[in-house]
Amino acid sequence: MESETNRNQSYIHLIRTSRELLVEKIKNTQCLLHNLIKNGVFSTEDEEIVLQFRTRADMVRQILDLVESKGEEASEYLISVIQRIPEAYYPLQPWLKDIGFQASDKIQNVQVINTDPVTSYSKKLKQELRRDCKIIMSYSQKEEMMLQETYVNGVMELLNISQETIGNVVNLTCLFDNNGVINEEGETIFIFGDAGMGKSLLLQKIQNMWAKEESYTDIKFLFRFRCRIFSFFKANVSISLKDLLFRYNCNPDHEPEDVYEYILNFPETVLFTFDGFDEIRSDFDINSIPEVPSPSDPAHPVALLTHLLSGRLLKGSKKILTGRTGCQVPGNMIRKKIMLKGFSTSNLLEYANLFFKEPDIKKHVFTHLNANHNFSSLCTIPLFCWIIFKSYAHFYSMNDSHCFSKSITLSISSVTLTDIFLVLVEVYLSLMSRETNRSQVETYKGCRDTLLSVGRLAYSGIEQSMFVFEQETITSLKVPERYLKLGFLRTVEECGELGDDSSYEFFHVTLQSFFTALFLVIDDQTGTTELLKYFSECSHSKDMEHNHSLLSCVCSKKANQGDPFKNNDHLQFINLFLCGLLSKPKQGLLANLVPSSTLKLKRKALKQKLVQCVRSHLKSLPRSSFMGYNRVHALTHFIWMARCILETQSVKVGKLAAKGICADYIKLSFCGASSSDCGAISFLLNHYKDKLALELDNNNINDYGVRELSPSFCRLSVIRLSVNQITDEGARVLSEELTKHKIVTFLGLYKNLITDFGAQYISRIIIECPNLKHIKLGYNKFTGVGGAHLAEAIGQSSSICDVGMWGNQIGDEGAKAFAKAIRNHPSMSELSLACNQITSSGGKSIAEALRDNTNLNILWLTENKLTDEAAESFAEMLMVNKTLRHLWLVNNTITNEGANLLSKAIEHNTVIEEICLQGNSLTQDTDHLLQTSSRIFCQ
Repeated sequence: MESETNRNQSYIHLIRTSRELLVEKIKNTQCLLHNLIKNGVFSTEDEEIVLQFRTRADMVRQILDLVESKGEEASEYLISVIQRIPEAYYPLQPWLKDIGFQASDKIQNVQVINTDPVTSYSKKLKQELRRDCKIIMSYSQKEEMMLQETYVNGVMELLNISQETIGNVVNLTCLFDNNGVINEEGETIFIFGDAGMGKSLLLQKIQNMWAKEESYTDIKFLFRFRCRIFSFFKANVSISLKDLLFRYNCNPDHEPEDVYEYILNFPETVLFTFDGFDEIRSDFDINSIPEVPSPSDPAHPVALLTHLLSGRLLKGSKKILTGRTGCQVPGNMIRKKIMLKGFSTSNLLEYANLFFKEPDIKKHVFTHLNANHNFSSLCTIPLFCWIIFKSYAHFYSMNDSHCFSKSITLSISSVTLTDIFLVLVEVYLSLMSRETNRSQVETYKGCRDTLLSVGRLAYSGIEQSMFVFEQETITSLKVPERYLKLGFLRTVEECGELGDDSSYEFFHVTLQSFFTALFLVIDDQTGTTELLKYFSECSHSKDMEHNHSLLSCVCSKKANQGDPFKNNDHLQFINLFLCGLLSKPKQGLLANLVPSSTLKLKRKALKQKLVQCVRSHLKSLPRSSFMGYNRVHALTHFIWMARCILETQSVKVGKLAAKGICADYIKLSFCGASSSDCGAISFLLNHYKDKLALELDNNNINDYGVRELSPSFCRLSVIRLSVNQITDEGARVLSEELTKHKIVTFLGLYKNLITDFGAQYISRIIIECPNLKHIKLGYNKFTGVGGAHLAEAIGQSSSICDVGMWGNQIGDEGAKAFAKAIRNHPSMSELSLACNQITSSGGKSIAEALRDNTNLNILWLTENKLTDEAAESFAEMLMVNKTLRHLWLVNNTITNEGANLLSKAIEHNTVIEEICLQGNSLTQDTDHLLQTSSRIFCQ
């Protein structure tokens, strides 16, 4: 219904009295003319009259004159156009609000077409992104996979400032919500993960979602950048922010100044994606970044990037930045920190369903994955999963199902990462030669020149920290064009400094590392010093940022410390592939590519280098006493060392490394370990002669990783696997393995995905492992059923002394089962049933059981639903129990009445040291409790 004001006001009068404002604020005359003509308000003659004026102000005056002359309805329509195209006439939105404009139903039904340059440019960006982000190119560059039919989300964990997991990102539409914000002033969503975790593909998916208007509908402009482009700007280059946006994405077709002005006025409508922060190799000194430039002043592109990420330019815009694990990003820039942890079991199943359309092939693939832990654990890394699935598809296409099954089973008995890449290269060399029946040895032998040429290009790039190869580089290295089309490289179409000629890059930086290692091995002119130099360049730890003393073999350059644009994972992979290529099992293949004398010399040099690394670094790790163990905090570079040792497939090297550990507690928390790393860790630790403690909390090993660790369970007395996506299947594996050896004393499975079904497996461990003293099961998926199973098992154990069940849902059913278990338990000294939905009914059962208990020292019942009724039972218990020292009842619903009962009870109990009642329903007159006893804490 029209308002009384609208019915009574004259639109001609509004235009006339606001004439000066309208002339000043209306910038887009073309959009007004188009709509006025399209809907018959103006004739072509009217348009000609307007267009004869040269200045915008004069054109606006003439439009207003003509509209006034055509009456109220024409004037109302003009104001309606201004209102309905806010992108074009945003300076007039306050005026519209002041006059309270609301168009009549008749005018609202008249069409308004938005030809504003802002909207046109937004459509252009979406069209380009729909085209560019629709397809995922394969390695061969001849196959195209639809993003929509191929992309699968992996595990995305939110981290706090201390790198601790605080939740998961459910889907990509949640990136900008308030869940997981660690810095309200930060503007950048930082997404990181190891090589091959799918960071670039995730950004492509986000771009595709925006372009198809499936999400991020509040965003008008999405500007995408690959950070490596900033490496091509010389130190003396300066460009404006406008040039950075338009030249390196796409130019507006009309009125670029108007578009840019809109971006500056409404930065919240802009989303930036910056891929690969760690890939910037710039000679620009980041420490010399000048003061914040104005949006119109030229500055070095790296300075512009830094100011955008920090919010000093276009404050309020949204930014997503990716980088590899360990990449340093200033904390003041980061709003959220998200770690990509690869495929979970369900993710892998979803990906296989998309990849393999034929049920029989998919069935064969999963049969082989389940039979080979090396392959299945590698498949948790999306890039390697794609490579493995592609290799499966290739073998299947070359053989019938029986031959396929036999050939794959024979070839994956002890697969390493080097094996995977050798198969990948073989697949595409076979496609090039069209001789698909040749053996791997014959294929490599016939393509030595190809391997050398591509390898030389890869090595040249690594030496110059170069990942994009311009035509000049390719020509100077004499790389034939046909080698560029094999699928190992892809074209890069960039504008600006890179020129108009096509440039190339390896499909993935890990592939460039593999070809570099292959070149160093098979090139006759490469000596042992050059072969091993990346071990020396990686001899200083980059993990000092974590404030720990870490293993420093296979890590970043000392010169790189403090530079957030440096990351040496590509060098780590070169060392890894060198270990694999020069391992004994690969000599039959390499004998046809390099003289035996040269190969022998390189193998000997590598072995000596590895032994040197082991002796100089593993033995020198600082140690500390912890829980009676000699603990070493190894973190990331212990993982890299273990990977290299596994790639050698040498028991001798493994034993040497194990001798150098000189500690019996290995802490590897927060080191980004995946399930595929667990095989390497297990290979190394299995050569240790005595019992060991292993801490792998806060990684992503999942069920596959538990399987990979199985060979080392005969050595492990302490096993800590908290926050690792472990499900009931992982619990089953633990049950089978730990009950064989019966040496485990500490089992940590806090914050995993184990359900009541898995509780039966854990119960078996508790019952059958006579040395088990500590078990941590908090924040899993146990209900009363699972709680009862666990409690019954604990009641049968004569060794268990510490049980952590915080954050499950065992309720009163589970509480009563635990009450029965602890009543006469001979060894239990600490129990946590916090945050378990226990009411006073369950609380009373526990209190009554403690009347007979003579061992429990600490009881946690924080964050439950206990009332004064439960408090009364605990007060009565304290009159009898002379063992309990710490009773935590924080965040329940106990009132002053219950607190008074507890206060009176401890007058007769000299043993209890503290009763914690913070967060209960206590009023301010509890001060007398504190005066009565210093052992009751209410605040």
